[in-house]
Amino acid sequence: MTFDELRTYCLGKPGAWQDEPWAGDVVVKVGPKIFAFLGNGSRGAVGLKCGRTREEADEWLHVYPDDAVVMAYIGRSGWNTLTTGGAIPDAEILEAVDASYETVVGSLPRRDRPPT
Repeated sequence: MTFDELRTYCLGKPGAWQDEPWAGDVVVKVGPKIFAFLGNGSRGAVGLKCGRTREEADEWLHVYPDDAVVMAYIGRSGWNTLTTGGAIPDAEILEAVDASYETVVGSLPRRDRPPT
């Protein structure tokens, strides 16, 4: 899966929009919150909320030890970096995007949630 394919998929979510809060690092938000860290496309990876707790997110590390790592700084909150183009099938990455989006939307106040 390419950077552009992944970005397009993320932006297809209701209320999703692209931001670049750090020079050269693309994120996708819903409301005011990030649900996908895409970076600049050179790493072939995406940062996603992979569980409500660190323990839930650790399942990715056990299943894909070479392609899933705890995200720096926010990993304790259930965020992982998943490598694209490796052992993790594209379909599972897209499912993880869906889950990250749903988790973040669920944490938003009603006024910030996209219309359903």
